[in-house]
Amino acid sequence: MNRMILPSPMAFLTKGMVIPEKVKARGRASGLLAFCIIIAALIAGSLFYVWSRVLVINLGYDLSEAMEVHWKLVQDNKELQIEIASLKSLARIERIAQEELDMEKPLPGQIILMK
Repeated sequence: MNRMILPSPMAFLTKGMVIPEKVKARGRASGLLAFCIIIAALIAGSLFYVWSRVLVINLGYDLSEAMEVHWKLVQDNKELQIEIASLKSLARIERIAQEELDMEKPLPGQIILMK
């Protein structure tokens, strides 16, 4: 199959014609504008990529710091639970009552059970 290749319609118009410099300059200006737009888009895309990477790195640092604070708070909570348990011990309370508050153990007749 032979295909016939037709020249563009512009070729008929420009064949043998002298194209004014103004038209040539307009073509060059639009090409330059397209080039500048492409370069600006590439720069904007690159800046967005770098900004997003910096944001991810900063969020990683923030997460690491928050995890350290969480771990310290968990350790403090464990220590406070141990301290609460030691302060609630009956042996300690009885010792404080006898030594510091001069209390004595009640006699069997002094204990009244409430129902």
